[in-house]
Amino acid sequence: MNSSIAVPFVLHAIAPEHLNAVVTLDRLCFGQLWSLEAYQRELDSPNSELLGLSLGEELVGFGCYWAIVEEAHLTILAIHPQYQHQGLGQTLLCALLDSARHRGLERATLEVKASNHRALGLYQKFGFLTAGRRRNYYQETGEDALVLWLKGLQSPQFPEQLSQWQQQSINLNP
Repeated sequence: MNSSIAVPFVLHAIAPEHLNAVVTLDRLCFGQLWSLEAYQRELDSPNSELLGLSLGEELVGFGCYWAIVEEAHLTILAIHPQYQHQGLGQTLLCALLDSARHRGLERATLEVKASNHRALGLYQKFGFLTAGRRRNYYQETGEDALVLWLKGLQSPQFPEQLSQWQQQSINLNP
């Protein structure tokens, strides 16, 4: 894949017409964590935010969080393997955190495989800290999950920090 792409990537809310593409991308990235019905439930829930990242008509990434009390629990973040290492995960994470901030949520949390060093690097770059470990969390492998937290989404400095992260992701994806 040529790293210079003329068509811009577009962030958008996932709509029902995107669900088949979401399931296809989920299957490609994760071996199908969620079913079509599960994604439909996310769309129907007022406590879920499901965002997509598209290149033209092609869905190349998506992410979701659940709004639980004052917390954004990030449940999934996927970028098509062909488009990884271009700052798109960072772009999508910025959008999810910005959405959570606009909802008035105070913090973000997630679980990530302890061996997923690329994802851990991204989350640590955003200031997520390890809060704990869930032993044998992933049933298919028995692997542990690290529980990560990010506080301060409502702090006065957070919008500027988000802007800086977004600018870095734009610089990675000219």
